[in-house]
Amino acid sequence: MAELNWTSIIVALIVVVGLGGIAGFYFMSKSSDKTVSASGNAEMTVMPDKAIVYLLIQTRDASADVAKDDNAQISGKVLDSLQAMGIAKSDIETENYNMNPDYDWSNGTQKLIGYVVTNNIKVSSKDFTNVGKIVDSAVGAGALISYINFDLSNDKQNEYKAKVLTNASKDAKIKAEAIAAGLGKKLGSLVSVTASDYNYQPYPLYMASASGVSVKEAATNISPQQITVTGTATVVYELK
Repeated sequence: MAELNWTSIIVALIVVVGLGGIAGFYFMSKSSDKTVSASGNAEMTVMPDKAIVYLLIQTRDASADVAKDDNAQISGKVLDSLQAMGIAKSDIETENYNMNPDYDWSNGTQKLIGYVVTNNIKVSSKDFTNVGKIVDSAVGAGALISYINFDLSNDKQNEYKAKVLTNASKDAKIKAEAIAAGLGKKLGSLVSVTASDYNYQPYPLYMASASGVSVKEAATNISPQQITVTGTATVVYELK
Protein backbone atom coordinates (compact mmCIF):
# COMPACT_ATOMS: atom_id res chain seq x y z
CA MET A 1 0.00 0.00 0.00
CA ALA A 2 1.43 3.39 -1.04
CA GLU A 3 2.45 5.70 1.80
CA LEU A 4 0.31 8.82 2.12
CA ASN A 5 2.02 12.11 1.35
CA TRP A 6 0.76 14.12 4.30
CA THR A 7 2.59 17.26 3.25
CA SER A 8 0.75 17.32 -0.10
CA ILE A 9 -2.60 16.71 1.60
CA ILE A 10 -2.06 19.54 4.10
CA VAL A 11 -1.04 21.95 1.35
CA ALA A 12 -4.11 20.99 -0.68
CA LEU A 13 -6.39 21.58 2.32
CA ILE A 14 -4.84 25.01 2.95
CA VAL A 15 -5.45 25.94 -0.68
CA VAL A 16 -9.08 24.78 -0.53
CA VAL A 17 -9.79 26.63 2.72
CA GLY A 18 -8.10 29.75 1.38
CA LEU A 19 -10.10 29.70 -1.81
CA GLY A 20 -13.29 29.17 0.20
CA GLY A 21 -12.48 32.16 2.39
CA ILE A 22 -11.77 34.33 -0.63
CA ALA A 23 -15.00 33.25 -2.28
CA GLY A 24 -16.98 33.90 0.90
CA PHE A 25 -15.46 37.35 1.30
CA TYR A 26 -16.22 38.09 -2.36
CA PHE A 27 -19.86 37.10 -2.07
CA MET A 28 -20.26 38.96 1.22
CA SER A 29 -18.77 42.03 -0.37
CA LYS A 30 -21.03 41.69 -3.37
CA SER A 31 -24.02 41.20 -1.06
CA SER A 32 -23.14 44.25 1.05
CA ASP A 33 -22.87 46.25 -2.17
CA LYS A 34 -26.49 45.39 -2.88
CA THR A 35 -28.11 46.47 0.38
CA VAL A 36 -29.54 49.72 1.67
CA SER A 37 -29.73 50.77 5.34
CA ALA A 38 -32.03 53.41 6.82
CA SER A 39 -33.06 54.57 10.28
CA GLY A 40 -36.62 55.56 11.11
CA ASN A 41 -37.99 57.65 13.96
CA ALA A 42 -41.38 57.89 15.61
CA GLU A 43 -42.87 59.99 18.38
CA MET A 44 -46.19 60.00 20.18
CA THR A 45 -47.65 61.92 23.10
CA VAL A 46 -49.65 59.97 25.68
CA MET A 47 -51.32 60.58 29.00
CA PRO A 48 -49.69 59.13 32.13
CA ASP A 49 -51.65 56.50 33.99
CA LYS A 50 -49.97 56.72 37.40
CA ALA A 51 -48.19 59.08 39.76
CA ILE A 52 -45.08 58.16 41.71
CA VAL A 53 -44.03 59.86 44.93
CA TYR A 54 -40.33 59.42 45.78
CA LEU A 55 -39.63 59.51 49.51
CA LEU A 56 -36.37 60.07 51.36
CA ILE A 57 -35.87 58.87 54.93
CA GLN A 58 -32.57 60.16 56.28
CA THR A 59 -31.07 59.80 59.76
CA ARG A 60 -27.75 60.87 61.30
CA ASP A 61 -25.97 59.89 64.48
CA ALA A 62 -22.47 59.51 65.90
CA SER A 63 -23.22 55.80 66.20
CA ALA A 64 -23.80 53.78 63.02
CA ASP A 65 -26.15 51.43 64.89
CA VAL A 66 -28.27 54.28 66.26
CA ALA A 67 -28.51 55.95 62.82
CA LYS A 68 -29.57 52.61 61.33
CA ASP A 69 -32.13 51.88 64.07
CA ASP A 70 -33.59 55.41 63.85
CA ASN A 71 -33.98 55.02 60.10
CA ALA A 72 -35.67 51.64 60.48
CA GLN A 73 -38.08 53.10 63.04
CA ILE A 74 -39.09 56.03 60.83
CA SER A 75 -39.31 53.78 57.76
CA GLY A 76 -41.64 51.46 59.65
CA LYS A 77 -43.89 54.36 60.62
CA VAL A 78 -43.98 55.61 57.03
CA LEU A 79 -44.90 52.18 55.66
CA ASP A 80 -47.56 51.67 58.31
CA SER A 81 -49.12 55.08 57.59
CA LEU A 82 -49.21 54.41 53.83
CA GLN A 83 -50.77 50.98 54.23
CA ALA A 84 -53.28 52.41 56.68
CA MET A 85 -54.53 54.78 53.98
CA GLY A 86 -55.00 51.87 51.57
CA ILE A 87 -51.74 51.81 49.58
CA ALA A 88 -50.92 48.20 48.65
CA LYS A 89 -47.54 46.72 49.60
CA SER A 90 -46.87 46.04 45.92
CA ASP A 91 -47.07 49.79 45.25
CA ILE A 92 -44.37 50.59 47.83
CA GLU A 93 -40.79 49.81 46.81
CA THR A 94 -37.40 50.45 48.39
CA GLU A 95 -35.24 51.85 45.61
CA ASN A 96 -32.01 52.39 47.48
CA TYR A 97 -30.61 52.00 50.99
CA ASN A 98 -27.22 53.35 52.05
CA MET A 99 -25.17 53.99 55.17
CA ASN A 100 -22.18 56.31 54.75
CA PRO A 101 -19.70 58.02 57.08
CA ASP A 102 -20.41 61.68 57.80
CA TYR A 103 -17.36 63.96 57.82
CA ASP A 104 -16.73 67.52 59.01
CA TRP A 105 -14.47 69.48 56.66
CA SER A 106 -14.90 72.92 58.28
CA ASN A 107 -11.27 73.23 59.40
CA GLY A 108 -9.80 71.91 56.19
CA THR A 109 -9.31 68.47 57.69
CA GLN A 110 -11.35 65.30 57.50
CA LYS A 111 -13.03 64.51 60.82
CA LEU A 112 -15.50 61.67 61.24
CA ILE A 113 -18.53 62.97 63.15
CA GLY A 114 -20.92 60.08 62.60
CA TYR A 115 -22.95 58.22 60.03
CA VAL A 116 -25.79 58.99 57.61
CA VAL A 117 -28.39 56.38 56.68
CA THR A 118 -30.67 57.03 53.70
CA ASN A 119 -33.63 54.98 52.57
CA ASN A 120 -35.22 55.89 49.22
CA ILE A 121 -38.76 54.64 48.73
CA LYS A 122 -41.14 55.11 45.80
CA VAL A 123 -44.90 54.97 46.17
CA SER A 124 -47.09 54.45 43.10
CA SER A 125 -50.76 55.26 42.66
CA LYS A 126 -53.05 55.17 39.62
CA ASP A 127 -55.44 57.44 41.48
CA PHE A 128 -53.99 60.94 41.11
CA THR A 129 -56.16 62.23 43.93
CA ASN A 130 -54.15 60.03 46.31
CA VAL A 131 -50.95 62.03 45.79
CA GLY A 132 -51.81 64.71 48.35
CA LYS A 133 -52.77 62.04 50.89
CA ILE A 134 -49.53 60.13 50.29
CA VAL A 135 -47.50 63.30 50.81
CA ASP A 136 -49.32 64.23 54.03
CA SER A 137 -49.08 60.69 55.39
CA ALA A 138 -45.38 60.20 54.58
CA VAL A 139 -44.28 63.65 55.80
CA GLY A 140 -46.31 63.24 58.96
CA ALA A 141 -44.48 59.96 59.67
CA GLY A 142 -41.05 61.57 59.22
CA ALA A 143 -40.17 61.24 55.54
CA LEU A 144 -39.03 63.90 53.09
CA ILE A 145 -40.34 64.22 49.53
CA SER A 146 -37.62 64.04 46.87
CA TYR A 147 -39.85 64.41 43.83
CA ILE A 148 -43.18 63.46 42.27
CA ASN A 149 -43.61 62.26 38.70
CA PHE A 150 -46.42 61.47 36.32
CA ASP A 151 -45.39 58.13 34.84
CA LEU A 152 -46.45 55.09 32.82
CA SER A 153 -47.26 51.67 34.23
CA ASN A 154 -45.42 48.65 32.81
CA ASP A 155 -48.48 47.65 30.79
CA LYS A 156 -48.71 51.10 29.20
CA GLN A 157 -44.97 51.20 28.57
CA ASN A 158 -45.19 47.91 26.66
CA GLU A 159 -48.24 49.10 24.72
CA TYR A 160 -46.68 52.38 23.64
CA LYS A 161 -43.29 50.79 22.99
CA ALA A 162 -44.89 48.39 20.51
CA LYS A 163 -46.72 51.22 18.74
CA VAL A 164 -43.81 53.65 18.53
CA LEU A 165 -41.33 51.00 17.34
CA THR A 166 -43.84 49.80 14.73
CA ASN A 167 -44.15 53.35 13.42
CA ALA A 168 -40.36 53.81 13.53
CA SER A 169 -39.93 50.64 11.43
CA LYS A 170 -42.45 51.93 8.89
CA ASP A 171 -40.62 55.24 8.73
CA ALA A 172 -37.33 53.41 8.17
CA LYS A 173 -38.85 51.39 5.32
CA ILE A 174 -40.18 54.55 3.64
CA LYS A 175 -36.72 56.08 3.80
CA ALA A 176 -35.12 52.91 2.43
CA GLU A 177 -37.63 52.88 -0.47
CA ALA A 178 -36.81 56.52 -1.24
CA ILE A 179 -33.07 55.80 -1.28
CA ALA A 180 -33.58 52.76 -3.51
CA ALA A 181 -35.76 54.78 -5.90
CA GLY A 182 -33.10 57.44 -6.11
CA LEU A 183 -30.69 54.73 -7.25
CA GLY A 184 -33.14 53.34 -9.77
CA LYS A 185 -33.67 50.23 -7.63
CA LYS A 186 -36.40 48.59 -5.60
CA LEU A 187 -36.34 46.98 -2.18
CA GLY A 188 -35.77 43.26 -2.05
CA SER A 189 -35.85 40.99 1.00
CA LEU A 190 -35.47 42.37 4.49
CA VAL A 191 -31.98 41.51 5.76
CA SER A 192 -32.26 42.83 9.34
CA VAL A 193 -34.11 45.22 11.58
CA THR A 194 -32.86 46.68 14.87
CA ALA A 195 -34.75 48.65 17.49
CA SER A 196 -31.90 50.96 18.38
CA ASP A 197 -33.74 53.20 20.83
CA TYR A 198 -36.93 53.50 22.87
CA ASN A 199 -37.34 56.26 25.38
CA TYR A 200 -39.70 58.41 27.40
CA GLN A 201 -39.27 60.82 30.26
CA PRO A 202 -41.76 60.95 33.15
CA TYR A 203 -43.34 64.37 33.63
CA PRO A 204 -42.00 65.99 36.84
CA LEU A 205 -44.82 67.31 38.99
CA TYR A 206 -42.52 68.32 41.83
CA MET A 207 -38.78 68.29 42.56
CA ALA A 208 -37.29 69.15 45.94
CA SER A 209 -34.86 71.58 44.28
CA ALA A 210 -37.61 73.44 42.41
CA SER A 211 -37.91 77.01 43.61
CA GLY A 212 -41.19 78.63 44.54
CA VAL A 213 -43.22 75.41 44.63
CA SER A 214 -44.09 73.62 47.85
CA VAL A 215 -44.66 69.90 47.80
CA LYS A 216 -48.15 70.31 49.26
CA GLU A 217 -49.03 72.87 46.62
CA ALA A 218 -47.85 70.55 43.87
CA ALA A 219 -49.64 67.54 45.36
CA THR A 220 -52.97 69.34 45.69
CA ASN A 221 -52.89 70.98 42.26
CA ILE A 222 -52.82 67.86 40.10
CA SER A 223 -52.95 68.55 36.38
CA PRO A 224 -51.75 65.52 34.39
CA GLN A 225 -49.43 66.48 31.54
CA GLN A 226 -48.73 64.45 28.42
CA ILE A 227 -45.58 62.35 28.12
CA THR A 228 -43.60 62.07 24.89
CA VAL A 229 -42.60 58.55 23.83
CA THR A 230 -39.95 58.13 21.12
CA GLY A 231 -38.51 55.19 19.22
CA THR A 232 -35.87 54.54 16.58
CA ALA A 233 -35.45 51.51 14.32
CA THR A 234 -32.83 50.66 11.69
CA VAL A 235 -33.58 48.39 8.71
CA VAL A 236 -31.40 46.78 6.07
CA TYR A 237 -32.89 45.65 2.75
CA GLU A 238 -31.47 43.96 -0.29
CA LEU A 239 -31.62 46.01 -3.48
CA LYS A 240 -32.97 44.63 -6.71
